[in-house]
Amino acid sequence: QVQLVESGGGLVQPGGSLRLSCAASGSRFSINAMAWYRQAPGKQRELVAAISSGGITNYADSVKGRFAISRDNAKNTVYLQMNSLNVEDTAVYYCNSDITRLGIRRNVWGQGTQVTVSS
Repeated sequence: QVQLVESGGGLVQPGGSLRLSCAASGSRFSINAMAWYRQAPGKQRELVAAISSGGITNYADSVKGRFAISRDNAKNTVYLQMNSLNVEDTAVYYCNSDITRLGIRRNVWGQGTQVTVSS
């Protein structure tokens, strides 16, 4: 069993910054790509940022230049640094990892963490 444990969500003012973390825990697993998604009320879940095992990154157009995804492979952790936040960034943010364990490959989702941008 592998679980993704998220932290770092909360309330922040427009223009502020927030850093999300997501650590994978368990045994006998390996991680390929990792990603962050978000879902606002009444909207579909969307990809925010992704990072490959080699460090190649991709971002949604709406967050380019403001958000940065990174990973620490030794800690099995992915981060999302969010700068210049605006109210449109308000959503539940979910981390996702492509994980292989016991020969089985699957995507694993975190529980989600609320990010609220408000004055």
